[in-house]
Amino acid sequence: MHELSYTQGVLDIALENARKAEAKRVTRINLVIGGMSGIVDDSVRFCFELLSQDSIAHNAELTFRHVPTRLRCRECDLAFEPESEQWGCPRCRKWDVELQAGSEFYVDSIEVD
Repeated sequence: MHELSYTQGVLDIALENARKAEAKRVTRINLVIGGMSGIVDDSVRFCFELLSQDSIAHNAELTFRHVPTRLRCRECDLAFEPESEQWGCPRCRKWDVELQAGSEFYVDSIEVD
């Protein structure tokens, strides 16, 4: 469960920024998760509940914005979202592609009181 270490990082970022803002409570953390990151919302929520128990982030709402996997064909320059495991270019059928989006996992914003 790699979500535990990632969630600890999210909590650390939220607490550090709340401290800098002299906040009394973290109310919401907005996260961005790429389709290929392998990170599961419910696992992050579970880990966050566990890790944040004795902090000012306890009971903060977690929101998730999902970024779909996006590829670009190096041969014909077509940008596309692959269907399942099919990573070949739908236009020229080449497999020479680069990842443009989908591996993200970051804190987009934090709301505090």
